[in-house]
Amino acid sequence: MGKINILLIEDNRLLREGIATMLSAQADFKIVARSEDGDAVEQLKSIGASPHIVLLDLGLEKINSLNLMALLQQEIPTAKIIAMDILPDHVDIVEFVKAGGSGFILKNAAVNDWVETIRSVAGGAKVLPAILTQSLFTQVVELAIKSGNGIPPDSIQFTFRERQVVDLIAQGMSNKEIAESLHIATFTVKSHVHNILDKLALSTRLQIAAFAHKEESQ
Repeated sequence: MGKINILLIEDNRLLREGIATMLSAQADFKIVARSEDGDAVEQLKSIGASPHIVLLDLGLEKINSLNLMALLQQEIPTAKIIAMDILPDHVDIVEFVKAGGSGFILKNAAVNDWVETIRSVAGGAKVLPAILTQSLFTQVVELAIKSGNGIPPDSIQFTFRERQVVDLIAQGMSNKEIAESLHIATFTVKSHVHNILDKLALSTRLQIAAFAHKEESQ
C-alpha cells in the first residue's frame, strides 16, 4: 500500500483541523476529506476519492454515529472504520465492535498511538486501547451470550507473546512447559495467562484452549 487515504469525521471544528494537521505530517497519510457529519459521503462522491481508513467521532451530535457507520459501510465497503472518543461509553464501543468496527482511538492519546493505530488497522489488524480491553470484552461476552452469537475472534487484540501462549495452551502444555519452550520464566507465563483470561473474560486454561480450538475451526 502507498499512501493511506483517510476520511476524517469529527464535529468539533478545532479538533477536526488539529487531527488533520497532525496526521498530514505523516508521509504515508493523506486526508482525502473531512466532515462534521454525514455529508462526508457526498464529499467523497464529488471528489471521487476512496478512503482506506475512516476516523469516526463516536459522539456526533447531528447524526447517530453508528447509523452513519452503517451508511459508510454500504457506500465504501472496503474502508476500515476507527472510532474516536474522549470519554467512551463501553456499551457504545461494544456495539461499534459488533457492527464491524476495526479500531478505537482515545482522542487524548499520544501522536504515536494515533499513527500506529491507523497503520495497524490499514494493515488488517483490529486495535483497541489496552485500558478498555477487560471491561469491554466482559460486556462483549455478556452480550454474545444474550444474543446467542459468539465472540468475533479477530476482535481480540493479543500481543505476539500472548498469542504464542494461547497456541501452546491449546497444545496442552503446562505453564512450566510453555516457559521452557519460550525460554521465559514460569512467573512470566502465569502473568500472560492472567492477561489472556482478562481479555477473553474467561476463568480457566481449559476455556482458553477451547477458544483457540474454536478459532482454528472458523
